[in-house]
Amino acid sequence: MSTSFDSIPKIDLSLANNPGTLPQFLADLRQALVDVGFLYISNHGVPSSVISDLVSALPGLFNLREASKRAVALENSPHFLGYSGVGTENTVGAADLREQFEFATELTATWREGLPLYERLRGPNQWPNDDVKLRNVIEKYVSELTQLGERFLQLVAQALSLPNGTLKQFLSDQHRLKLVHYPKSFSSSPGQGVGPHKDSSGWWTFLLQASRPEVKGLQVLNKSGSWIDVPVEAGTFVVNIGQAFEVVTSGVCKATTHRVLSGQRERFSVPFFQGVRRDLTKAEAVGALQSHFADIIGDESSEGSQIDSAFLRDKYDTWGESQLRTKVRSHRENGKKYYSEVYDKYINDDVA
Repeated sequence: MSTSFDSIPKIDLSLANNPGTLPQFLADLRQALVDVGFLYISNHGVPSSVISDLVSALPGLFNLREASKRAVALENSPHFLGYSGVGTENTVGAADLREQFEFATELTATWREGLPLYERLRGPNQWPNDDVKLRNVIEKYVSELTQLGERFLQLVAQALSLPNGTLKQFLSDQHRLKLVHYPKSFSSSPGQGVGPHKDSSGWWTFLLQASRPEVKGLQVLNKSGSWIDVPVEAGTFVVNIGQAFEVVTSGVCKATTHRVLSGQRERFSVPFFQGVRRDLTKAEAVGALQSHFADIIGDESSEGSQIDSAFLRDKYDTWGESQLRTKVRSHRENGKKYYSEVYDKYINDDVA
């Protein structure tokens, strides 16, 4: 069993470009993947102007008039893209104290009767006020993070001694981006910004903490069951494992449980979720690399092992259906509106 961590490792991606530093880089990355599941990455190659343009747009976006927000409400979208207000999303059965805009790789809707219901998740964005400048900022950011995600997967494959390109076969045609605002709380005790969870929206998550360093909130659960702060580190992304990657690595690389506490300062956060193929089956995910990871055992806290994880627990056969279940459970009004035929099944299906 690995030693429980008390801080988040920092990985400088530029070290991968130098033959002299590559071996130690890969060893450090492997340790972060197997022992922690969360890491900072620096020198990631995403232009600072792309990041600063997005960060600068956040206050104005969330200060839009309520009518403008309602016009792009997530409840208008069977793809779960758009605006959702404070308290409208649930994690572990409780309301999250955040508001957010959800975007994705811009794609057309292609679902029709006869196709799996989860294919309806694929579709276009809703753009606030038809703001061309904002759309350009967001699409540039999604493009850069898509490229970063693919580069990162190549390094992960090297660190785990996998052939180059092995992991790319699992990627989706659509990745998702959340722009999140946690309003300041007037309570003396922290509230639930987001409840304890493992990321179920992607293969990997690349998080931009878009507030000043003194603004805290993100915490991860270590293997001994203690919550560890993940402070803002300028010039970095926080990267963490999603549930599908845990399945493909046979539990060696755990999707680490994390949460966000609301506080007396407002906070902005921008997670990018690297998409997983919706038609990926549990059998394919488990079988693809099972022999490679057969002699390695991953571990986590008892609390983390109890987190709701439908795909991990083999409840649904495809990643797409487990993803649809998560969306319906998190945004219940939307689930009732567009997915009434499966709503009761998903809501009443509690998977530890």
